[in-house]
Amino acid sequence: MSLRACLLALAALVAAPAAARADDGELARGELIFHIGGCTNCHTAKNGALLAGGDAIASPYGNFYAPNITPDPETGIGGWTQAQFDQAMREGRDPDGWPLYPAFPYMSYTHLTDEDLAALKTYLDTLPPVSQASKPQDLTFPFSLRWGLYLWQWLFFEPARLQPDPAKDAAWNRGAYLVLGPGHCAECHTPRTFYGVLEQDHAFAGSQLGKEKVPNLTSDPAKGIGKWSADDLKTFFTLGMMPDGDFVGSEMAKVVNNGTSKLPDGDVAAIVAYLQSLPPR
Repeated sequence: MSLRACLLALAALVAAPAAARADDGELARGELIFHIGGCTNCHTAKNGALLAGGDAIASPYGNFYAPNITPDPETGIGGWTQAQFDQAMREGRDPDGWPLYPAFPYMSYTHLTDEDLAALKTYLDTLPPVSQASKPQDLTFPFSLRWGLYLWQWLFFEPARLQPDPAKDAAWNRGAYLVLGPGHCAECHTPRTFYGVLEQDHAFAGSQLGKEKVPNLTSDPAKGIGKWSADDLKTFFTLGMMPDGDFVGSEMAKVVNNGTSKLPDGDVAAIVAYLQSLPPR
């Protein structure tokens, strides 16, 4: 073997572990976004296959059904390109350009970085494909007219990245990104107008989700979590236990079990720092 060939072979051996580590790192990053994004909670039916389609999500407009997002190329998103995936997540449009109902929280997911979107799709592509058609949305008239969403998006939605606040530290900015972006916490904890638009003047002040009352997350000591310490919040997000010793239930239990409990300590601390900074409402 020539010296050149030996050097090339040696370079390949040295580079291979680094490439593997890079792939592992992207998968780990994608898995983290998958967990904090709550993909399992909406896209997996009770006793159903992972991500093959969810149970009904009740709303004033009818029932929404989260679709199959497994890598199946026919009934899932296995045939989507990265650009098409990014378009759905950031712009609320399917591969054919049709607008998506904002029950899918693209108004929050629009804040995700390029790197996180790429990592998320990489991770989703590794999961088992399931051939199962998605359920159609079961909405009342006129909300069943999907073309009306073109007007809704024109009026109420503008894709945008989340810009760091230079006046805040890295932990706060990381928490803001996780809460406002992939965590999409505002989508449930903020009331909506008749048109389904988040009332930003009452951000995180609590809302109603079907028959369930969603609590206030602001620093108000009476209505919100102002009396909770940082340790109280960390325990809640990792174990689901509240300061009174009771454990959270219903939809928030899924958020903890499938999401926040799987996050590294630093990310939990960042979420806590951001939430504790929310003004009382």
